[in-house]
Amino acid sequence: MSFDVRRVRADFPVLTREVNGCKLAYLDSAASAQKPLSVIEAESHFYQHGYAAVHRGVHTLSAEATRAMEDVRHQVARFIHAASPEEIVFVRGTTEGINLVANSWGQSQIKAGDNLIITEMEHHANIVPWQLLAQRTGAELRYIPITDEGRLNIAKLDALIDNRTRLLAFTQVSNVLGTVNPLKKLIARARAAGITTLIDGAQAVIHQAVDVQELGCDFYVFSGHKIYGPTGIGILYGRKALLDEMPPWEGGGSMIQSVSLQSGSTWNTAPWRFEAGSPHTGGIIGLGAALRYVSELGIDNIHHYEQQLMRYAQNKLATVPDLVIYGPEDRAGVISFNLGKHHAYDVGTFLDQYGIAIRTGHHCAMPLMSHYGVPAMCRASFTLYNTEEEADRLTDGLIRIHRLLG
Repeated sequence: MSFDVRRVRADFPVLTREVNGCKLAYLDSAASAQKPLSVIEAESHFYQHGYAAVHRGVHTLSAEATRAMEDVRHQVARFIHAASPEEIVFVRGTTEGINLVANSWGQSQIKAGDNLIITEMEHHANIVPWQLLAQRTGAELRYIPITDEGRLNIAKLDALIDNRTRLLAFTQVSNVLGTVNPLKKLIARARAAGITTLIDGAQAVIHQAVDVQELGCDFYVFSGHKIYGPTGIGILYGRKALLDEMPPWEGGGSMIQSVSLQSGSTWNTAPWRFEAGSPHTGGIIGLGAALRYVSELGIDNIHHYEQQLMRYAQNKLATVPDLVIYGPEDRAGVISFNLGKHHAYDVGTFLDQYGIAIRTGHHCAMPLMSHYGVPAMCRASFTLYNTEEEADRLTDGLIRIHRLLG
């Protein structure tokens, strides 16, 4: 099917808003994407007509809610080509998914003297849990540096790997630079050395098809709110053999098989072992609607449209005086920049007056800011509902700010 951005935009009610008297140009989807009406209605319909506790009742509403939730687990497995729905764990988001792995797999597998490898371009969510694990266990945390162009310096990887390397965790797409990392090459190198791999797919799954079996990764995580779904819901994919061996992280209802005051507790099977307490069922229903929306548009159609839009936006922004753009030319989703010596917050505030929403700050990637020697960056993110006209408005706005601030 052909991609009609005007029809797509009509699916997103918020895009009709005006901000400061101007039509909204929402260029902050890398932080959190807007929601199509079908997602909003699916979650609302569940709360209006089908809400009940799941896995805890024999009555009709409970059975329906449980079936709807488990149907989404199957849907997610198909969406990322997992071998089984039992490899899909519902979590609150990418951050909780990584913390789950660090506190369950990591706590049981990592010992003093072991080492973990991450990269210099990681989001804090893929840095801090491993720092905490290393502190608890006495392991060493190593990192792959980046080049000034914003790519991983893969040549440094072999020197970091030794016979005590247990994990390689890295982002598929940088949330700041838009760098698309060579997943297959990195995963193949790790597998050859018997190293477990975890992929942060939060910035990737919205832009391109993902096949975890083809990639060969051990863990893959992403957040629902970045792929047009609700906040507070995300996915941890784990190879079943690994999930089956991992101990629980959180205790409570649903994750148990039996509880005894005298003999202790035994655990449910994976993935339910990792889903303690009442789940965010409404969010799960909304996530299912979001994945259905993306699938109906066609992820390849989305990817092709977005790549054309990114090239257009980069060419337009190249005309702005004193604009510094960070990262490689071949990128996905985001363009980060600074305008001369002006602080990112000032630039973002001016753009907001023109109805243009961008992200400013360190983007939860302070080591990356340190690499480039800046306290903050502006970031414009482009996705399926953005247009060339919005790229023009961003460019014109930056030129106007440059002229006003000098």
